[in-house]
Amino acid sequence: MADEPTPPPTARRSPSRDVAPPPSGTLPATARSGPLSHAVFRTTRLHRAAAAHLLRPTGLYTGQELLMMHLWDHGPQTQAELARLLDAEPSTITRMVKRLEQGGFVRRHPSPTDRRVMTVEATTASQALRCQVETAWEELEQTTVAGLTDAERNTLTALLRKVEDNLTHALGSWAPSE
Repeated sequence: MADEPTPPPTARRSPSRDVAPPPSGTLPATARSGPLSHAVFRTTRLHRAAAAHLLRPTGLYTGQELLMMHLWDHGPQTQAELARLLDAEPSTITRMVKRLEQGGFVRRHPSPTDRRVMTVEATTASQALRCQVETAWEELEQTTVAGLTDAERNTLTALLRKVEDNLTHALGSWAPSE
């Protein structure tokens, strides 16, 4: 039924089986050597699902709002710059931009200095989305940190930045040298 409300992401059942997700403390035997990595993976998946739920009324898919944020804040960007900023494959950015262009949220045009390079800019119509995206992100933030004190929020943010730095450094050192 189309009028039924969508359940919150944490209450959804897997589309591949009609079984509730495992309790948050359940750890597969093969993940016992990496309980933190398992927790980060599960949390990331749930956070993305919650973002998708909150962004649905805007017509944006998760990830598209990040691209729009860069355009709103920094003006026109090349697709290559967007791929670098979002740490995404150029083909992913191309698909994302095409969808946003079809929705009337961005416009692409050749760079004035290199006609092979496409520049992407937010349209005036996309400005109406900005408030909706900010509201969705505010709700996502409140949901994510509900029950945490200000000190816990600050500590969590600092720790996640350290984890991000560790992973960025590791990925850089694992990259094949050319």
